[in-house]
Amino acid sequence: MAEVKVAVRLDNLRTPLRKSLPMVAGMGASAIEIDARNGIRPSELSDTGLRQLRKMLDDLNIRVATVRFPTRRGYDITQDLDRRVEATKAAMAFAYKLGAPVVVNQIGAIPEEKDDPRYITLQGVMEDLGRYGTRIGSMFAAETGTESGERLAELLDASEDTYVAAALNPGQLIINRHSPREAIRALGNRIQIVCAVDGVIDLAAGRGLAVPLGQGTADFPELLGLLENFQYRGYFVVGRRDMPADSAYEELAQGVEYLQNL
Repeated sequence: MAEVKVAVRLDNLRTPLRKSLPMVAGMGASAIEIDARNGIRPSELSDTGLRQLRKMLDDLNIRVATVRFPTRRGYDITQDLDRRVEATKAAMAFAYKLGAPVVVNQIGAIPEEKDDPRYITLQGVMEDLGRYGTRIGSMFAAETGTESGERLAELLDASEDTYVAAALNPGQLIINRHSPREAIRALGNRIQIVCAVDGVIDLAAGRGLAVPLGQGTADFPELLGLLENFQYRGYFVVGRRDMPADSAYEELAQGVEYLQNL
């Protein structure tokens, strides 16, 4: 099995960039995920700032594995859709400048019926972002979430002339009562990044919860084996949304160690 390449979700550290990058290097991770909406915004980074960022990364031998661009609404919602798509494209151009191959975002709920206007809207946006990714050199990756991997694959496969990647998030799939195993089988070679998040169903509370790696029901050794069937060579990004600030560093470091020991 190929070596597991580990990245850290930088926004979880909640510290200035100059301090957080050495922290990532100290964990033993070789790459980071940058949040281009709530962290380093492309519109606020000058050419000089971009060069300084590249130098800091080079000095620590750290790559940018992916850029995250969380939008307030999904791409199925027509309100302010053009602005949302253009902002996503700006994040993709930013990712290319940093050498990151993908931009990750959840795309919104996928309707069951293909003639649903929201489904048609989603499909059109995916085709648009797919074409732009081919042109710019950094692709868009739809993160698994509320929908099953099979339904996401069906949407992405509907566009034969464009390519949109997938970001596998096992924890989010578990939280929404979907199977990470079946998602890998359905999405296959489209998976270009893995959001290494674990999850569990809290039967008492009647809902799913994201938990530290190794403490949920995601069987990462098995998932690695399934990904190997598709010659997956991308990064595993450690970090989850709403991670407690007081324990973030410890959880991230333990997550890096967990994956490196698989």
